[in-house]
Amino acid sequence: MPEISYRSMVWLTYRLAATFAFGLPLVLLIWASIKKEGSIIRLLELYWKIASLMAISFLLLADYRPIGYITTFAAPVMMVSSVWYWIDLNEELSNLPPWRPLPFTTRVWRWSLSILGLISTFLAFRSLSCVLEAKSEYCLAWIEAPQGLHDIIEQLFRFLFGGEWSEGVAAFVGYLGLTAYLIGILQWILVRLPKSGRIAGGF
Repeated sequence: MPEISYRSMVWLTYRLAATFAFGLPLVLLIWASIKKEGSIIRLLELYWKIASLMAISFLLLADYRPIGYITTFAAPVMMVSSVWYWIDLNEELSNLPPWRPLPFTTRVWRWSLSILGLISTFLAFRSLSCVLEAKSEYCLAWIEAPQGLHDIIEQLFRFLFGGEWSEGVAAFVGYLGLTAYLIGILQWILVRLPKSGRIAGGF
């Protein structure tokens, strides 16, 4: 795949992610909260916990941290898994009237996120070599969007708080977030999974 084509695909993935991995689930969460649709609220709460790995990836890539390529590869896999894994939530969602706007939109979103996840995982897999060598065009394609967002946050941070939001600070926050994320995942694997299996429960 030519480098310019790969860069275009990465940017398209980021744009689609802004819609289907951030914008639409946020709208659905607000919508479900207004409608008091418990199963959809629970699904989206779990999704946002798992999807925080993508935000962590942005923080790490803003400072060229190689581990950011690993989390970028893992994030779509985790995000797609989080919306299909739970037996109890799948049953509750399947029992909702499919013609109602909220359940229908939720189903469309889950399938759209799954397709996006497959595309993102394929593209991110090719960037795993960047963990060892992060200077090729393939690697830089993944850094452009995180750095652009970092510049916006830096300006807002300076305007609102009068302080500096540097790449190093972003990476530090990213490492803290990743540590907390891994602790949460290990706690679920070692404690909740053996006890509850694929039941969402209190995760």
